[in-house]
Amino acid sequence: MRNILLIVCDEMRGDCLGISGHPDVKTPYLDSLALSGLRFDNAYSACPSCIPARAALMTGMSQHHTGRVGYQDGIRWNYAHTLAGELTKAGYQTQCVGKMHVHPLRNNLGFQSVELHDGYLHYYRNSEKPYYENQKVADDYLWWLQNELGPDTDITDTGLDCNSWLARPWIYDEKYHPTNWVTSRSLDFLRRRDRDRPFFLMASYVRPHAPFDAPKAFFDMYENIRLKPPVVGDWASEMGEQSKLLTSSEGCFDEELRRRAMIGYYACISHLDNQIGKLLDGLFFENLMQNTLIVFVSDHGDLLFDHNMYRKSRPYRGSVNIPLIISGTGINRRGVSHSLAELRDIMPTLLSYASAEIPETVDGQDLLSESFSREYIHGEHSGGDIGNQFIVTKHDKYIWFMRSGKEQYFDLEKDPFELHDAINDKAYANRINYLRSCLINELKNRPEGYTDGCSLFQGKPQRNYLFD
Repeated sequence: MRNILLIVCDEMRGDCLGISGHPDVKTPYLDSLALSGLRFDNAYSACPSCIPARAALMTGMSQHHTGRVGYQDGIRWNYAHTLAGELTKAGYQTQCVGKMHVHPLRNNLGFQSVELHDGYLHYYRNSEKPYYENQKVADDYLWWLQNELGPDTDITDTGLDCNSWLARPWIYDEKYHPTNWVTSRSLDFLRRRDRDRPFFLMASYVRPHAPFDAPKAFFDMYENIRLKPPVVGDWASEMGEQSKLLTSSEGCFDEELRRRAMIGYYACISHLDNQIGKLLDGLFFENLMQNTLIVFVSDHGDLLFDHNMYRKSRPYRGSVNIPLIISGTGINRRGVSHSLAELRDIMPTLLSYASAEIPETVDGQDLLSESFSREYIHGEHSGGDIGNQFIVTKHDKYIWFMRSGKEQYFDLEKDPFELHDAINDKAYANRINYLRSCLINELKNRPEGYTDGCSLFQGKPQRNYLFD
């Protein structure tokens, strides 16, 4: 049997792996997984926030075809072909444990069963939502937590918001943490699975997305370490108004609070790594390591105060570069791939591994194919002043902000951390013109009117969803 374990986390930067050379973050289990498999160091999220990124992951389509070019709740997920749906049709027992972030909340998206935990979703806590759609009712982890610890218990009991940079250790026993819950329920699926069929299990963790609330033992790992400071480009603006905790996007003035946030973020990653180790142990004891493909990926990254910015949706490295590891049965290559990979590639890769038919709607490519290659990735995210479009290659990146018309260019070979904006460097003029033309070509049929096929037009109304 060719089983599949897809491990998805939320908001983990691509450089936050020990094996990637990060000087501070400890990820021994993920490092071990990478050593036995293939790690992509040029993996990207083309629309870096939860909903559009997961749409690409689960449909294999680019943002042009999912229609999701920004973050917007409340739009139904009506896709003819999904990763879980195609694997179900191919005879797999399909199970998701953890985050889906679809609409409606209990849309199974082709999975035969979902044990849901979406983190804290403001939209689904609105008092006007129907009872069955309220997150406290529809979310399996929250329902379980309230039954375990009392009806007033909530994941907000630490006093932290899901978008803030505040950090504090988990206040309940570690076994009640949502990261542990996803692992324990995934292991329970392995115990009770149909052993006459291959399985597709998606273990989908909310962390290291805020709130930064890992158990104390993982905070302790970083308390006395001198952390590498965030990178700040010579083009970056000075911090203006301190960002509001409920909508943080610019970081904060207080140096100790910034350090505390970084400790909390890294603690959540090491806690996640620990629980992934427990899940891999479960595979080992079930004698599944020899016939299971394991994929680890994040939906997008986090700027974590790089360039005086925070969270995601912007086109810079911390936000758009993601970890991607493929390991286990059926891997003919080992080591590091420098090929440009994107979330849309996961679906065709897994369908190909399962010998399932790949629908014509899929835009992605099989990452394990010898012919896998692309010149660039077109990425974007709506968002007013920070709404952006970008073209990234293995060597460089061109950025255009739709409202202001501002452009940026980074030579990623010489400047991987995007410290110097070379948009006005005449030595790159031809290259910039070429990448701009690539973006124009990508946008020429879009409804926003960003281009006439020859030039880019700033100030056009932005959309989060293309098909309304």
